[in-house]
Amino acid sequence: MRLVTVAHGTRTAEGNAVARAITGAAGTRLGLPWVASYVELCTPLYSTLSDEPSVLVPLLLSTGHHVRHDLRGARALGPDPLLAAAQADRLVAAGASPGAPVVMVAAGSRDPLATRDQVLAAAYLSEEWGGPVRLATLSGVGRRPAEVVTPDDVVSPYLLAPGHFASRVRSESGAAAVVADVIGAHPAVVDLVVSRAVEALAGLRSA
Repeated sequence: MRLVTVAHGTRTAEGNAVARAITGAAGTRLGLPWVASYVELCTPLYSTLSDEPSVLVPLLLSTGHHVRHDLRGARALGPDPLLAAAQADRLVAAGASPGAPVVMVAAGSRDPLATRDQVLAAAYLSEEWGGPVRLATLSGVGRRPAEVVTPDDVVSPYLLAPGHFASRVRSESGAAAVVADVIGAHPAVVDLVVSRAVEALAGLRSA
């Protein structure tokens, strides 16, 4: 048995390294060999992995095309309160004051299930942060950061890793007082991956 994670993949090496860091830390805690794979733009591609027995944990934050089709309906990593805890830490590290108004910026999707997930993720962040959180998206359904962000806002990217979308968050949130870093290989994310893997392993053993 091995742990397999699946991230989107990016042309940014630093972004792909985030998936490897999360997967390596989770695999070590689980005592399993591990593979960080990707849907596109980076190897190894998930579609090319062998059929070796594996526990699968997507590193995709919302339901959408890749989860529903490429991963055959596997459960997306988000939304989850642990991701919100990581986002709150990134906001504080960027200099934001707890409770300040936040705009959470997601990559976006035309899939209504993705919109549902992003709305719930914003609610989790609002509860964790103790202040209002509004949602903006970079594509698909929703309002764009330039339509939402004001000089009084701080911005929390609902993105796991650096790359094209993370760069767009910064460039399109120009009015914001603070733009936090992406979620990254935060310990809370590792906790979440471990938890999902334990759940999946329990399901396999009871099947």
